[in-house]
Order: sequence, then C-alpha cells, then structure tokens
Amino acid sequence: MCGVGLIEAVPNVSEGRRPEVIETLAAALAGSPGVDLLDTSSDAAHNRTVFTLVGAGAALRTALLALYAVAVDRIDLRIHAGEHPRIGAVDVVPLVPLDPADMPVCISVATELGAAVAERFDIPVYLYEDAARVPDRRRLETIRRGGFEGLTTKMRAESWHPDFGPLRPHPSAGASAIGARRMLVAYNVNLQTDDLDIARRIARSVRASDGGLAAVKAIGVRTSQPDVVQVSINLVDFERTSLHRVFESVQREADRLGVSIRDSEIVGLVPAAALMSATTRQLQLTGFTTDQILECRLAR
Repeated sequence: MCGVGLIEAVPNVSEGRRPEVIETLAAALAGSPGVDLLDTSSDAAHNRTVFTLVGAGAALRTALLALYAVAVDRIDLRIHAGEHPRIGAVDVVPLVPLDPADMPVCISVATELGAAVAERFDIPVYLYEDAARVPDRRRLETIRRGGFEGLTTKMRAESWHPDFGPLRPHPSAGASAIGARRMLVAYNVNLQTDDLDIARRIARSVRASDGGLAAVKAIGVRTSQPDVVQVSINLVDFERTSLHRVFESVQREADRLGVSIRDSEIVGLVPAAALMSATTRQLQLTGFTTDQILECRLAR
C-alpha cells in the first residue's frame, strides 16, 4: 500500500508468550479493511508484542478498536509478568505521520481513538506526546511510572485523572496511552553478562534524561537468556543522534565496565534514513543521499 495521507500505527500489546493470542491479535488487525499489517515483533522476556500497520485515519481507528477488543478479552494484567514496563493490555498506541505535515491528522485520530476506547471498553486513556492535553503527560515514561500495579493509587490524584474514561483502572486491562509522535527507532543492545546492574548503568549513561545522548531513552532489562542482559533503547530522533553513535556509546561504556556486546537488534520497522545515516558515518561516505539507494528510486 502506498499513497498520500497514510499514517503508521505501532500498538504495543502486553502479550509476548502465547502464540495463539498473538495470532488472534494480528488477525484482528490484518482482517480490517484499508490497513496493511507490516510487521509483528514479539519478545517473551518482555512479554510484549509490537505491531506495525499503516492506513488512512478512519481505517486505522477501526483496526485498532478491533485490536482492543481481542486484548481486553484475552489479556489479564493481574497475572501478567514481563521485563518491560506497562500499564495496560494495549499498553501504548503511537500514531506516526509518514509525512510530517500529517501530524495534525495523527493528533486527531489519537483523540478520536482515545474517546472511543474509553467509551467502548471502559478503559482510562491518557494522551501523550503531540496529542497530550496535559503538558506533564507528554512523556510516555511519566504516564507509565508505577506500572499497572500502581495505577489505582496514582489515579486517585486529580492530576492523574485520565483524558478519557473512568477514574480507576480497568480490572484486567489497566489503562492505555495513545499519542501522536515522530518516527522513532526501537533498538536493543544485548550484553554478554547476567549482571542487570551493568545494563542499568549503561542505560543511565546514554539516555538524555541523565545527561547522555540527545533524543535517547534507555532502560536496562533482563532477557530470556540467563547470561544476557539488555540495554533497551528508544531513539526518538535519529537525525539528532545516529544509531551508530548510540552503539558506539554503549560499546564504550561496556568496555569500561568489562563486559562484551553479544549483538544488537531493531524491534519492528526502521526508516531507511536511520540506517543510512549510521552506514554513511561508519563508512565515512560523503555526499550520499537516498537517491543513490536503488529501492528508493524504484519506489518513486
């Protein structure tokens, strides 16, 4: 599918271990008219699945409501456990403009979807990033702080009344964050050690909030392998900080702490420009543009 006015949705669902549930969630999206499901990425340790789909606003809204219906029916956060922070069965739904000029469309769809989710499923919804109505809720990590387990207490404060929906969490599905944001790169670096504190120290050293790299968010988490821990990174602006620079910084700190990098991975899809900026830096290419990438020329 290609064309003008398409936007991307990247719903993150709190299920990464039951293949039959993941397949049902994916089928709900793929079976919705007017959208293309481009990718499904699951992580058992995180107990989380990230879907990537594109479509026009109205079609995406319909598909995402179908996703919520399955998630509310099949996921119970009271018995859910995983390494990744979460507040909801459908934890977060970012809407991303493929053309930056379409950000107002994403904000509108996020707002409409939030109202519909709250009304149909009795789930509290918080709007974040460019869709945020409350300035203190722009950052997803602020909304997610305290997790599902802390929601009941958190929502008693007037400052944490949701943008839509009830003033208490859904018993099994929690709450949901829906927003509009720029394209980001979800990038993990796996360390050959069982020491979680090392991953957390490296995450603190590279993330922007602790004085590290601009546009980098990072946490340290365990993986499904007992001798491997992970620096889980969201690169929210690859034009400000390249993937290559992120990797170099993690590697430098890992070397300092005496651990080796086993490998790294990208979760979901990545803009070609993000990989191109990393490659051109590593190869010291000059004057290289997307016009020199065969597939980009063919796509045009």
